Amino acid sequence: MSELITAELVDLDLSATTKDAAARSLAERMVAAHRVTDLDGFLADVAAREAQMPTGLDGGIGIPHCRSEHVNAPTLAFGRSAAGIDFGAADGPADLIFLIAAPAGADDDHLTILSGLARRLMDPEFTAALRAGTDPAAVAALIRGEEPTPEAGGTEPETETAEADGSVPFRIVAVTSCPTGIAHTYMAAESLAAAGRAEGVEVTVETQGSAGFKKLDAGVIAAADAVIWAHDVEVREKARFRNKPLVDVGVKAGINRPAELIAEARRKAERGEIAAVSEADGGSGSGSGDGGGSGADHAHFGVRLRTYLMSGVSYMVPFVAAGGLLIALSFAIGGYEIASAKSVADHFVWGEADSWAALLNQIGSAAFAFLVPVLAGYIAYGMADRPALVPGFVGGSIALTVNAGFLGGLVAGLLAGAVVMAIQRVPVHATLRGIMPVLVIPLIASAVVGFLMFIVVGKPIASLQNALTDWLNGLSGSNAVILGVVLGLMMCFDMGGPLNKVAYAFAVGGLADPTDGSLKVMAAVMAAGMVPPLAMALATTVRKKLFTKTERENGRAAWVLGASFITEGAIPFAAADPLRVIPSVMAGGAVTGALSMAFGATLRAPHGGVFVVPLIGEPFLYLLAIAAGTLVATALVVLLKGARRAAPDAAGEAGATGSDDSRVTVAA
Repeated sequence: MSELITAELVDLDLSATTKDAAARSLAERMVAAHRVTDLDGFLADVAAREAQMPTGLDGGIGIPHCRSEHVNAPTLAFGRSAAGIDFGAADGPADLIFLIAAPAGADDDHLTILSGLARRLMDPEFTAALRAGTDPAAVAALIRGEEPTPEAGGTEPETETAEADGSVPFRIVAVTSCPTGIAHTYMAAESLAAAGRAEGVEVTVETQGSAGFKKLDAGVIAAADAVIWAHDVEVREKARFRNKPLVDVGVKAGINRPAELIAEARRKAERGEIAAVSEADGGSGSGSGDGGGSGADHAHFGVRLRTYLMSGVSYMVPFVAAGGLLIALSFAIGGYEIASAKSVADHFVWGEADSWAALLNQIGSAAFAFLVPVLAGYIAYGMADRPALVPGFVGGSIALTVNAGFLGGLVAGLLAGAVVMAIQRVPVHATLRGIMPVLVIPLIASAVVGFLMFIVVGKPIASLQNALTDWLNGLSGSNAVILGVVLGLMMCFDMGGPLNKVAYAFAVGGLADPTDGSLKVMAAVMAAGMVPPLAMALATTVRKKLFTKTERENGRAAWVLGASFITEGAIPFAAADPLRVIPSVMAGGAVTGALSMAFGATLRAPHGGVFVVPLIGEPFLYLLAIAAGTLVATALVVLLKGARRAAPDAAGEAGATGSDDSRVTVAA
């Protein structure tokens, strides 16, 4: 197996000034080393990963990375920049840049490289050696771990002395996790462990990363004097840490101030502060992220509410896709009247198309019947973990029973989560704690939520749902157009993000009990969502010179993505030039949404793009609306990019030829 990094993959005088140029420069070394087969294809994969979340880390470090089909073997290239390059870290530019490449599907290799590197980057002597190194071969050996870090060591004797004199060290168990489950997860773990060694404290860390996690031994947890959670996502299996002093913070606090966290844990242990942690503790959601908070309890309410709702929507979407497309296919085979067919369990003829259409419709309808309960159940789960699933599902089912629909499911999920969180705060005897998550909490919470949904809030929500349905059915003229504009803007603003998902969830919620108005909403939402990738595909076709070679390749793929209603196909373009691309596609989406509503187009499928045209009411006008919005977005993005290209170069940029980004460098 080839070495992870060699001298040829080290650039100690990286001259690039942007993260794209830095990635290209280091990737060219990978190509020369025959580790990467297609430079532009690989860079497109790097850019797509960068678009998800910045890869800059505190301390002047950038770690662009990806898995790619254009990579032959796990590879790491290193560059050192004297001027610094912005990779999105809060503390400023990075001077140490690591480009990490792994073959497509090589999750273990990818995560092993990242986690191992992240841990070593917490050693200031290691980073100092990288900044001081003058020989590429020696630097490569240092990164591979074949050469010891200068002046490394010195912390172990402290622990040995503590054990030799008979004293028992203070013991802490910790959990670290971050949204991507890679860099910050392992950096926080290493930072806490190093601070523990310096303080004479025994710190054992469980990293809950992308590759899953290996649970701490129950005996280690039982022997611990305190617990630290440094996390930005939910801690898994929290009940293991109950009855311990707990410090609950965001993951960056674990990186930036580990000594303070250890000191706080010791103070809580001395005061006997025991955290009421159960399997369903809702107070340990995402951390603040900046090290200033202490988990979800300290996050802004709006942030927590969005997290809860997105949890429910994310679990609901597979039911939408499966059920909706099965129903759509049944309509394509047997027509809309197939929805009233008798049960195929009683009547099914193998050779009749209508029987197969009825089968698909009834399977899809069965999947759709889970939409509201799943939404409610997993909203509750996002708030209070596993014991909240039962009251959440019960509340969602009752919402359907009382005709409260999609809105009832939202309320039922929030009620279930809130009730479970309230029950958890009631102190109970130690003998009852074991049965609380599996018996007592689901029992009491289901009864309370059922009472509230049947007797208190169900009927008012049903009335509101009926009013909303009547309003949608009565939409015409300017009201419908305004709603189409709003939905179009939401679909195109973040292209798969929270606003996009809210608009989409609003639309598919109406499909559970379809009306003319809800079908119009679904049509407008899907039409607008197709505009961003289609517009970028068209722009890269008609004005190639405004885009890089990689963007032009992405543009060809965007034709298919846009036609399939995969809005995320425009993300690489928006990430590279957000101030020009996002307003352009939002304008196009607004035009498409408005026209779709004005034309009265309807849609019975929740997904599929142009491939479900037979299920669209007014299909010609619907496609016309998509074409109009695509043309508007294309014209705007071409105009804005063309205006920038025509502008004179800024001072110091004239005649620059070394950049890989043709969008910002104008040929003389």
